[in-house]
Amino acid sequence: MAGARHDGGQVLDHLITGATIVDGTGAPPTRGDIGVRDGRVVALGRVDEPAREALDADGLMVCPGFIDPHTHYDAQLFWDPAGSPSNVHGVTSVIGGNCSFGLAPLRPEDAAFTRSMMARVEGMPLGALETGVPWSWETFGGYLDALEGRIGLNAGFIAGHSALRRYVLGPDAHLTAADEHTLPALQAALGEALAAGALGLSTDISTAHMDADGNPVPAKGAGPDEHLALCEVVGRHPGTMLSGIFQGGSTGWTDFELDHLSRMSAVANRVLNWNLLVVDAAFPERVVQQLSLSRHARTLGGRVVALLMPTIVPMTMSFGSYCALFLIPGWREVMGLPLADRMQALRSSDTRRRLAMAANAEEAGMFRVLGNFAGYRIGDTNSAANDGMSGRVVGDIARERGVDPFDALIDVVLADDLRTVLWPPASGDDDEHWAIRASVWNDDDVLMAGSDAGAHLDRMCGGSYPTQFLAECLRGRQFMAVEQAVHNFTDKPARLFGLRDRGRIALGAFADLVVFDPATIGAQQARLVHDLPGGAVRLVAGSTGVHRVLVNGVETVRDGESTGMTPGTVLRSGADTDTVTAR
Repeated sequence: MAGARHDGGQVLDHLITGATIVDGTGAPPTRGDIGVRDGRVVALGRVDEPAREALDADGLMVCPGFIDPHTHYDAQLFWDPAGSPSNVHGVTSVIGGNCSFGLAPLRPEDAAFTRSMMARVEGMPLGALETGVPWSWETFGGYLDALEGRIGLNAGFIAGHSALRRYVLGPDAHLTAADEHTLPALQAALGEALAAGALGLSTDISTAHMDADGNPVPAKGAGPDEHLALCEVVGRHPGTMLSGIFQGGSTGWTDFELDHLSRMSAVANRVLNWNLLVVDAAFPERVVQQLSLSRHARTLGGRVVALLMPTIVPMTMSFGSYCALFLIPGWREVMGLPLADRMQALRSSDTRRRLAMAANAEEAGMFRVLGNFAGYRIGDTNSAANDGMSGRVVGDIARERGVDPFDALIDVVLADDLRTVLWPPASGDDDEHWAIRASVWNDDDVLMAGSDAGAHLDRMCGGSYPTQFLAECLRGRQFMAVEQAVHNFTDKPARLFGLRDRGRIALGAFADLVVFDPATIGAQQARLVHDLPGGAVRLVAGSTGVHRVLVNGVETVRDGESTGMTPGTVLRSGADTDTVTAR
């Protein structure tokens, strides 16, 4: 790597010397120095310029900051500008507004509905939403402006279809199809959001999400013609994309979905990213079926890319508050009951058998991983009847009591009035599942990234995936070379979404950098902490081996701890993104 300097010897802001540089392109690591000034990489190779801050990185690796394309940090960044815990795991850029959900545009009278819906569907504590977010905007541009200059990482946001429909169609948006009057209004609202910097459109064509009242979320009121009309608008704006959550992703694509989703991408001439590619070793052919959408899209002039979470995400469950258990097909009619009625239903042996069978049926799709009830570990408990249960495995409790594991589990949670914290087993952490993941994660139609960070705060902690996966690559199962893992987490999402001058270590690129020790890089065990506005609990996990994180040339993490600096920028379509076409 040849040395380079861009000016007449001005002092560098940062100089990193003797590092093993993994530049994000997938190329083998090289040894060299990196000079940073004014937020950009200005020197590479052998660098001898003076610097205000110098770091001897002998024995350390430096790579581009990780890009997380699927988060729900839309609200959290107001009370937690650092974007924790993603920041300490080397994430320097995030994309929010996924799954049709966003905080703008927003009429003042709809703020309470939006807070309640986000609390229900994305697991954001209502008290934190009420007290930790200013709710001072109406337009999408106003929302972005409220974040600009106060965040610790770079953040871009997609315009959510549910937010747009509620804004235009009001309280009946989940029931009302767009007509000759409201469809142009929806198109205009989306156009205004895109012009203000929205990265594209996200939608929800599934049965997974309900609002706080148990009604379908507003995006569900849309028909196919509306989807295509909005995709046309996306295609008129530079640097935009499409994303969504779709029913067939977990249950198998219908002919309609194959054609419709492909046409959405083709009409916009933009990449469509969908959530979530699910691996199940009991049905290994399902991955091929899921990726058939991408192959079909090409025949119609579209491009569809599937999101694959790289790691097993630590998560908790509860029968008392909204979580993934509520989404298992066949469970909603019971889990959606008022608490007292839900408890009464769970006392019925017939109900228990029906729920247990539904959780393990092929139709459960991506939620089938939750059906191994014997492997659940009991977390926090709340009653004298459950004294000593915390930390125990349900299968062991069932054997002692001589009952079925699901009966043992339900008996425990009923004794706590359904407040028991449950830790499901790390499903899919075996050779068979990893072999299936390995067969597709370098596929051009697969994006191996995404955390859901900012959502389900007391239930899951996906933000640690970069360090967790790198630890496996370097010292564990050794899935792939470190340069390929870094490429998948940096340059690949940057190129897919057109993030300008990010995702690579190159002259002139933004200095989003991670300095880490390959011998110790990793993630700590997830733990519950009470640090949300109002004192609500969430899951967090620290990192190990992360020495420095720079965002736009400013140090935001030192030795695994946040520095409190806020150099992040709001990523706006067209200004900060290039257009990536489907064709």
